[in-house]
Amino acid sequence: MRRKSPVTAVKSFVADLLLWSFFGVGLSAAIGAGAVLDGTEKNVATFAGIAVSLVAGSRITKKPKIKTFLSTRPVLWFLFLFNGGVAAVSYFTMDGAKGIATAAAMGLVSLGAAGGLVAGRQRRAVDVEEALADMRVSGR
Repeated sequence: MRRKSPVTAVKSFVADLLLWSFFGVGLSAAIGAGAVLDGTEKNVATFAGIAVSLVAGSRITKKPKIKTFLSTRPVLWFLFLFNGGVAAVSYFTMDGAKGIATAAAMGLVSLGAAGGLVAGRQRRAVDVEEALADMRVSGR
């Protein structure tokens, strides 16, 4: 593997730093707007923070190291069980539309993780079948 030039390494570091900073600031704005602002300003800051953190987070998850980490079985099991549990608890403990929306969003994340687990299981089954076929062909 070729090493990056110093200029490329610095540019990559700065880009990653900015991306993580936008994610953190967006998350902080979404969570903390209610403590500082009221009314329309609170809603605008909350939704802007959500949008910024979602865009930055989706860009972060496309990085190879993060993508590899998120697709491991232990992480997918954690996401499936934790978000499924939060969906169930929020449905029964939160009132009205907030409880339903939270349960639906967390349930979708849980179903996405379950899809990753099923897809990984199917990939492993195909890999095993291909390995067995290779062994038969090579005569081992």
